[in-house]
Amino acid sequence: MLGIVLCEAAASGQGGTPAASPASQDPGKIIQFLSATISWYRQRASEQKLANEPSDLTYLQENARVSDQVVQQAFEYARTEAQLRSRQRATQPATQAQSDNSQYQRLSQALQRVEQQMKDTQSELEATRRKLTAANPAKRRGVQAQVDELESELGLLDARHDALQTMAEFVSSSGNGNKLGFRAQIEELARSVPPALSGSSNPNQAQAQPTAQTSAPAVTAVPAKAQPGGIWGLASDLIRLSGKIHSIDDQLSATDDLKKSADDLRTPIVNQLRDLIRQGDQLFAAADTSDPSQLAQETQQLDALQTQFRQVTTTLLPLSKVGVLLNIYSTTLRNWKESVRDEEHDELRQLLLRLSVLAILIVLVFALGEIWRRASFRYVHDTRRRYQFLLLRRIVIWTAVVIIVVLTFASQLGSAVTFAGLITAGIAVAMQNVITSIVGYFFLIGRYGLRVGDRVQIAGVTGEVVEIGLVRIHLMELGGPADSQPSGRIVAFSNSIVFQSGPGIFKQIPGTNFIWHELKLTLSSDTDYHQAKERITQAVEAALGKYRDAIANQRILVERSLTTVSAELQPKVRLHYTASGIEAIVRFPVEIGKAAEIDDHMMRELIAALDRDPKMKLVSAEIPVAKAAV
Repeated sequence: MLGIVLCEAAASGQGGTPAASPASQDPGKIIQFLSATISWYRQRASEQKLANEPSDLTYLQENARVSDQVVQQAFEYARTEAQLRSRQRATQPATQAQSDNSQYQRLSQALQRVEQQMKDTQSELEATRRKLTAANPAKRRGVQAQVDELESELGLLDARHDALQTMAEFVSSSGNGNKLGFRAQIEELARSVPPALSGSSNPNQAQAQPTAQTSAPAVTAVPAKAQPGGIWGLASDLIRLSGKIHSIDDQLSATDDLKKSADDLRTPIVNQLRDLIRQGDQLFAAADTSDPSQLAQETQQLDALQTQFRQVTTTLLPLSKVGVLLNIYSTTLRNWKESVRDEEHDELRQLLLRLSVLAILIVLVFALGEIWRRASFRYVHDTRRRYQFLLLRRIVIWTAVVIIVVLTFASQLGSAVTFAGLITAGIAVAMQNVITSIVGYFFLIGRYGLRVGDRVQIAGVTGEVVEIGLVRIHLMELGGPADSQPSGRIVAFSNSIVFQSGPGIFKQIPGTNFIWHELKLTLSSDTDYHQAKERITQAVEAALGKYRDAIANQRILVERSLTTVSAELQPKVRLHYTASGIEAIVRFPVEIGKAAEIDDHMMRELIAALDRDPKMKLVSAEIPVAKAAV
C-alpha cells in the first residue's frame, strides 16, 4: 500500500507542474550564495585589524568600496530571481496547488489507515499473548507461532507508518517553502546588513530590528609604526607579518570560493543567453519572406525572444558585476600580500644581520677569554692565584656575553631593563639553589676559607679538599688511624652548605698538622692518687719528648696564623675517683702523620710506668681517640 501511495504522489506531482523557465535558478543555491556573500562581507572586520600601517589603508579602503558593491549586486540578483519566480508561478495553472494539496491528503489518509491497522494488530497480539499464558502444553506451540506472526506484522506496519509520516512532513514543508520561503529568506538576510547595501524597499526595516544590522567598520587613520629595534622586536614583527600573510591568504581563499559560487550560478544563465542569441540569428536568417502570416509569426517569436533576453540579461548583469568586483578584490588582496611579504623580507634581512653581529661579538669575547686563559697559565705560576684568575675570567666572559645579548635583543633602555628584569626574576626562581651555591663559593675562598689540600670535616665526613668548584666542593674521604688514610671515595657537597647551621665546616688551622688525642686509664681504688698522677705525668712527658720540637713548631704556626690567640700544645693529665676506681684521662697533641706511632709509644710508656709499682694496678685502658680531629 505504501508503494501505491508514493507512486501516486510522484505521478500527481509530475503531471500537474508546468516546465520551469530556463532562466529560473534553484532557490536553495541562491540563498546559499547570498549567505556566503554576507559571511564574506563580514571579514572586513578582520581586515581592519590587519591594517596597522598607513600603507595598509589604501588596500583597506579599496576593499571596503568593492565589498559594498558586491553585496549590493548579490541582493539585486537575488531579488531579480525572486520576481522572476513570482511571475512564473502566476502563469502556472491553478490546479498545481490543488494537486499538492490532494497529494498531502492521500498521504494523510494512508497514514491514518496504517495507524488503525497497527492498533488492531496490537489488540490482537495482546489477546493472543493472554491465550498463550492459559494454553496447555499441547496447544502452546501453535499459539506461540501466532504471536510471532503478529509481532512480524506489527513491525512491518511500524516501518510503513514511519515512511508515510516522513513523506507527509516533507510534502507539507516543501509546499510551504515553494510558496512563501524564498522571498522571506532574502528579506531576512537583508536585515543582517546595512539597508544601503541590501537595497531594502521597506524604510522601517532598520527600525524594526536595530540589533540585527551590522554596520561597516570605519576605516580609521593608523599612525606610522615605529621601526622595530633589537632582535626581539624584529622576531616579534616577523611573527606578526607571517600571521598577517596567513590571514590575507584565508581571505583570498574565501573570495575565490565566493567567486566560484557566483560562476556556478552564472554558467546556466550564460548558456541560455547563447541559446537565445542563436535562436535570434536563425530567425534573422529566415526573416526574408513576403508571406504576411509567416512574417507575423516571426514577429511574435522575435518579441518572445526579446522578452526572454531582457529577463536573462537582467538576471545575468548583477552576477557578472559580482564576478568582476571579486576579481578586483582578489587583485587588491594579492597586492597587499606582496607588500607585506616585501616588508617581511626586509625585516628578515635585518634580523639575520643582527644575528651575525651577535655571533661575531660572542666569538670575539670567547677569543679574548682564550688569550686570557693562556696568559694565566704562562705568567701566573701559583696554583691558587691562577685558579682565581681563571674564575675571574669565566665571570667576565659570561657577564660580557649576557650584556651583549641583552643589548642586541633590546635596543631601547626601557626594553633592556624589562628584559633583564624578566630574565633575572626567572633565573632567581628557577636556579635558587645554584645561586646560593655560587655565593657560598666566595665565602669558601676567603681568608680563612678552604684551599685544595686542606684537611676538613663537613657533615661528619673527614677528608682532604681536592677541588673547589663554583657550585660544589669535592673531598677525598679519609679514614683509618687518626683519619689519615684515603678510603677510596670522593664526596661532593654543595657550596650552599656554608649557609646551613646544622652540618658546619671544620678546617685545619692553615699551616698546622696536629690533632688532639685522648685516652682513659682505670686504676684500682687502693692506688695512691698523688703517686699515680706523678707517674702518669712522667710517662706522658717521656713519650712526647722526642716529638716536642715538632709540636712547638705547630704552636708557632698557630700563633702566626691567629695573632690574637695564644696556643698551648701541652699534654694534660686529669685524675678523678669513680665507682670502679681512679680514672685517669690523658689528652695530648700529636702530628697527624705520626699519630699511630705516638699513640703506641704513649701506651707503652704508661703501662711500663704503672708496672714498676705493684700498688698501681691497671684495671682497664681505652685506646687513644681523636677528640678534636681538626
